[in-house]
This record gives sequence, C-alpha cells and structure tokens, in this order.
Amino acid sequence: MKKELIISHEDELTKIALLEDGRLCELHEEEDKNDFVVGDLFIGKVKKLAPNLNAAFVNIGYDKDAFLHYQDLGPQYLTYKKFLKDTVSKKQNASSLKNFEIQPEIDKNGMVDKIIAKDDVVLLQITKEPISTKGPRISTQISLTGRFLVLIPFDNKVSISKKICSSEEKVRLRTLIDSIKPEGFGVIIRTVAEGKKVADLHNDMNQLIQKWENTFKNIQKNTVPSKVLSEDDKASSILRDNFNQDFVNVFCDDEQMVEEMKNYVEVIAPERKNIVQFYDSHIPLLEYYNVEKQLKQSFGKHVNIPSSKGAYLVIEHTEALHVIDVNSGNNITAGNSANKEHALHVNKMAATEIARQLRLRDMGGIIVVDFIDMTNPDHRRDLFEHLKTEMSRDKARHKILPPSKFGLIQITRQRNRPEKQIDTKEENPNKDGEIVAPIVIVEKMEDTIRTIMQKGDKGKLYLHVHPFVEAFLTKGFKSIRVEWFLKYKKWVT
Repeated sequence: MKKELIISHEDELTKIALLEDGRLCELHEEEDKNDFVVGDLFIGKVKKLAPNLNAAFVNIGYDKDAFLHYQDLGPQYLTYKKFLKDTVSKKQNASSLKNFEIQPEIDKNGMVDKIIAKDDVVLLQITKEPISTKGPRISTQISLTGRFLVLIPFDNKVSISKKICSSEEKVRLRTLIDSIKPEGFGVIIRTVAEGKKVADLHNDMNQLIQKWENTFKNIQKNTVPSKVLSEDDKASSILRDNFNQDFVNVFCDDEQMVEEMKNYVEVIAPERKNIVQFYDSHIPLLEYYNVEKQLKQSFGKHVNIPSSKGAYLVIEHTEALHVIDVNSGNNITAGNSANKEHALHVNKMAATEIARQLRLRDMGGIIVVDFIDMTNPDHRRDLFEHLKTEMSRDKARHKILPPSKFGLIQITRQRNRPEKQIDTKEENPNKDGEIVAPIVIVEKMEDTIRTIMQKGDKGKLYLHVHPFVEAFLTKGFKSIRVEWFLKYKKWVT
C-alpha cells in the first residue's frame, strides 16, 4: 500500500491529509495557536470537586476547566503528587527517579474527594481535546510516546505490543530494553520496534528521557497553570505512528515546515529524509492531489461505494449513536445464489469504505451498521473478519461486535478530537440557499455510467441534461466527458 502525506498551511491553519493508494483516509486540521493537543503535559490547579461524578475540574488555562475522573488518576497518583511538590520546592533537584520514594497506590475504586483537595496542584496530560462546550479530558497517568517506545515514569515494568507474535523477538526486545532503560521508568515496546536494531531503540529511549528532563526543568520554572511539555505537531505525530516502507512521499507547501519535517524524518529514518518535498505551484496543493474533490465526494449523508455497481452508504448521526445503512442500489435479488455471493462482495466493499469513513470523519461512540441481509453463516463470518482486517489500520481504540441475528454489526470507537464535518453543499448562485456541489452530481452520473458499462451494453449512450450541465461536462480540451471516454472507451452523447 502506497502512503502519502499532504500538508497545506494557510491562514494560521494546517491541513494534513493521509492518502493510501491515492484515497483520502484521514484529514487533520491544526491551528497554529492550538495550545491543547492530545499528549501535552500541564501543571494545573484543582478548581472544584464533583463527588457525584467522582471527578474534579482542573484549571489548565483553557476557558473551560479540564475534566479529571477518578479512574484517570492512576495508581501512582500520590507518587506524582509528591514528585511535583518536591520539584516545585526544589527539594527534588534532578529528573532521575532512581532514588525517589514511591508512595502507596491509591484504591482503584476510591472516591475523588478522599484523594484530591481544592487548590491542589497536579501534573497532568491531555487525553482528549476540547469538544463542543466541553473542556479537555485529562489524566495524571503520564506517558511519553516515541517512535518505537513509550516511557512511563514511576513504573519498572516492560510491556510488549500484543501484535508482536514471535517469542524469540519478544525475549530479544525485553532483554535489550531492560539493559538500557533508566531505573524508575517503565517501557511499552510498540509494534514498530519489531526487528529494529539496538541503536534505533537506544536513540528513541534517549529522546524520551530528554523529554522527561525538559518537563522537569519546566515544572521548576513555570507558574500554575502552564504547559510544561508540548506533544509533537500533528504532522510529526502521524509520521511517528504510521511511518514505514509504505510511505513514499510527504508534500508540503510551507518551506519552514518542510525543513522541520526533514529534520524529524532524519531522526527516525535518516536514509529516507528525501521523501519530504516542498510543493511550489500555482495550483493549490490539496486541489492538485484531489483532496478537495474527495472531501466533497466523501462527506454528506450519501456516500457511493467504489466499484460496487451503484451501491452506497447512508450515514445518519444522532445524539446517542451513528447509523450506517448499506444500500445495494436495487441490483440484488433475494434467493438467487449468484446474488448471495454478490451481496457478500458488496458488503465487503462497504466494510472497506466504512472503515475509511470512520477514520476520515473521526466518528466516535457507538456506530451501528446495517449490512445487506445474508443468510449464510459463513458469509457473515467472512464479512466480520474482513471488517476487522480493514479496521486494523485505525489507530483509534475500537471494538467490533459479531453480527447480531438481525445482521447488524456494532462498533465502538474512541474519539479524541471533534468529529470532522465537511459541508458538501455550495451557495446557490441564482437564489438564496444552497445546492449540491457539482462534483457530487458528476460522481453520481459517472457511477451510473460505470454500472451501465459493466453490464456490457453495446448500444450508444445518451445523457439527457440541462444545457448548463452539458457546458460543465464538455468544458475544456480534457473535459469530464473526454475523461469518461478515456476511462470507459465509450463516447457519451
């Protein structure tokens, strides 16, 4: 699979598009002045307690107080509290945890007002960015994420990703990390560490230790509330979490960001720093790589399923959950054995598109999918396994339940950022209100043409449209109609 990262910076807003084989799969937006990013570390002050929620609200400098639930305190909360107090008072004068006295773990089923008091100062990490009217979600369980490793203060355990299956590799990695990790820190070995050299892992460990040292220094000199460590910018985070041999290009239209990205890639994969390239053209970057076009086609209530002979998704959003209905486009007849196979084929293509849509829109919470009915248990199992495979590329935490007796599949997915909403309509040039974007209408036309061509019809193909639409389809030397001819080898009259 070929992966490309397209990064466009304009008017203090950075748009980051992840393409897989040319298909838009993720879209992230980051404001230049976004001070509350998942992974950032802050020191904050407890504003008030909410015993009925078993939670506290913490002032971290945002206009809405951050939400801290008791379950997010972590077992080592008292140790973090003592470390923060000693660091601020300069009693703790080094970032090393080698001789730091570990405090008793808190009761995992305890009450917040027994552990925290109003005006307490806490070291915390952003786990969910502000969404709608809610402030950030925070945790006092600190972890520092690198390319291959995750460093956890006040924990001596070494854990290994479950996706690493080889017993020999697990022993190798555990032995290696045990030999280089500093005392007082735990480590999670990420999946991408499999097969990596000692030097790569040691370098990653040193960078994480440097992050911890920077955090320590900032705690000593900063006031409350304030940020004491910034997470990598979004583009670097995507590279950190996704970078592998499948990545072939990183294009960016901002020279300063290009240099920063090259420096980052040089650290994690010095032999491949040249994949980061500066884009300099009069055609906007997102337009050149069809990102804008795919956005118009991919958002909205109805989404076509590629190469499915007219099948499409209907995506509805409610307060409680998201509902996705797979519509066959009326080309499947019940009871026909060939159509049973076709129903499975369409359902599997729908599953692929659904996995993409969840990532692209960053849909969170409960998602219920109503696939085309299938009576064959083997087909249901096949679809379920296919959906799990497609969802395996999703970095968000999720769970997929097996099909119910009604053929429904339920997905739960964690969302750390506001759900992406793109308006697929445009201003009506003739009257008040909005109209469907032309590119969406053209896509529906092409989908119908594709279905006709796949049926093998030999006759001429006539398209009856308004004169304005005809002008739109035939405009320019390489018009949309010419593109259709080159693609389907039939002239549309």
